[in-house]
Amino acid sequence: MVDQPIKLIVGLGNPGADYEATRHNVGFWFVDRLAQQQHQSFRSESRHLGLVCKLTIAGKELRLLKPKTFMNRSGQAVSSLANYFRISPGEILVVHDELDLEPGQVRLKTGGGHAGHNGLRDIMSALGSRDFHRLRIGIDHPNDRHAVVNYVLGRPSKSDREAIDGAIDDAIDSLHEIVNGELQKAMNRLHSSR
Repeated sequence: MVDQPIKLIVGLGNPGADYEATRHNVGFWFVDRLAQQQHQSFRSESRHLGLVCKLTIAGKELRLLKPKTFMNRSGQAVSSLANYFRISPGEILVVHDELDLEPGQVRLKTGGGHAGHNGLRDIMSALGSRDFHRLRIGIDHPNDRHAVVNYVLGRPSKSDREAIDGAIDDAIDSLHEIVNGELQKAMNRLHSSR
């Protein structure tokens, strides 16, 4: 079964140099790496409250988005861009950090809850739907729920960062399938790779 092709990839993170290297910005790392590989750059689009990059993958035109709002207001930028270009939730892939996966693990899923992730929570609310796709990049859990905020806003160790970068590379290698809507094929590859 083939899903709708992806037209918008949203990388979640917090804007500003203070947050650039923190675990919560894994989504930004992903879209930055993708734009770099495609020799494209982001432009600020204030009406969409974000940085936007247009590129072609697998013969399909798509946009990358880095919201310029803070994480808990990510939905404003996503809904603005999606409404403007008439992109449905099923054509959106949101890339975010995932506490329930180890560094180096990456999982693809469609729909579901937000599991306490404020970026996902706000996107669901703004889109009025949870039917978008998610690329979950593992950052591990501090094993104390009271430590989560400081943990996600902290920097990963050198070995964790290398594992996360490896997971990003794996996911980018599966992007042709994801963009073409062959999500099951991409899941099979990604979920068995690490």
